[in-house]
Amino acid sequence: MGEFWPVRDVLAHLAGHWRVGRDVRDLASGDHGEFTGTTVFGPLDGGGLLHEESGTFVWRGVPRPAERTLRFLPGPVPSAADVRFADGRPFHDLDLANGRHVADHPCSADLYRGEFTVRDRGHWRTVWRVRGPAKDLVLTTDYIRVD
Repeated sequence: MGEFWPVRDVLAHLAGHWRVGRDVRDLASGDHGEFTGTTVFGPLDGGGLLHEESGTFVWRGVPRPAERTLRFLPGPVPSAADVRFADGRPFHDLDLANGRHVADHPCSADLYRGEFTVRDRGHWRTVWRVRGPAKDLVLTTDYIRVD
């Protein structure tokens, strides 16, 4: 077994409760923020998973509640998912057959490039590098299974 943990069925793998820690670095300003909370991947009507994240985001020393919702829809093979925003707009593809995936998401003039890596059944990570005229960020999120 290598550095990454292959996932045969991404929706089955993600289903459940995860503890989340996210480090946010603004490379232009040097500012740093942290999100701590939970993500629940629950059943979605019509198939797939509803990703509901909630917690506290601390930016420049100021804590505030934060949440987001995504939809993980079945992909063309069990190791893959079609990830969408809560309103149904496309976000990115995801295929963890080999335990690692890179996806791009253009957002206005900025480009989000995400790297997804799975270490084992209970640990995975996303690193989003955001570049463009409006942003120069690195967002690193660690997920630890709690159920």
